[in-house]
Amino acid sequence: MHGTHNRSGCSVAFLTIHIETVKQTASTNADMKTLAEQGSVAEGFWLRAVRQSGGVGRLGRPWSSPEGNLYCSTVVDMHENDPAPSSLSFVAGLAVYTVIRSYLPGTEMILKWPNDVLVSQAKICGILLERVKNQVVVGIGVNIAVSPDVEGRLVTSLAAEGATTGAAEFLTRLSDIFEGLLKTWRERGFAHIQAEWLELAHPVGSMMSTSDERGEKIAGEFAGLTADGALRLRKADGTLIEIRAGDISIG
Repeated sequence: MHGTHNRSGCSVAFLTIHIETVKQTASTNADMKTLAEQGSVAEGFWLRAVRQSGGVGRLGRPWSSPEGNLYCSTVVDMHENDPAPSSLSFVAGLAVYTVIRSYLPGTEMILKWPNDVLVSQAKICGILLERVKNQVVVGIGVNIAVSPDVEGRLVTSLAAEGATTGAAEFLTRLSDIFEGLLKTWRERGFAHIQAEWLELAHPVGSMMSTSDERGEKIAGEFAGLTADGALRLRKADGTLIEIRAGDISIG
């Protein structure tokens, strides 16, 4: 490993953030899962790869990993009184949104359930959570320089939107923002994170659709989130349903 970057937070309540970079690996999430299985990785550690040969997204989909984009993973320790592990996807989404917004202050952006950030109505990142014992591995990929082709999706990058930065610089900001939001998540609860997320997400009343386990389309209006982060969809007949997994299309 090389390109080590160490920083300490400005408050004693914050962990030391430690970033390590490798030139190439199959998957930063797979590497972090191995370390977590061994019990040898601490919260505050981030692993970044310049390239990945076997990146994986949600539902086991391949994640294209050309050089120039950000591929990184970290771990979060699960304590007895912490919110539900799945709610960390909202922490990660908010963190990515906040950093991207710092580079693109005037560009159209929204958060999309469950863990997408859309810039100019196009996908710019991917977030994957995986539980290992008493830790959650949080994998984050952000299109910095390249907009890979994703079947059926509009995709963009920071470069395509006019921002100039590198993956290492982006991760320096991201690790700090994530740390602060993680502290909020623990101390103030998921409800506070959820409220922040909703302010930046598709508005209540937005038309959206998804598919059920049989592949049949379900459409309705976005009716907010449940206390544990499930999406509430109000169908045309007024029926309110909760969606806990799936791909959502807006409009």
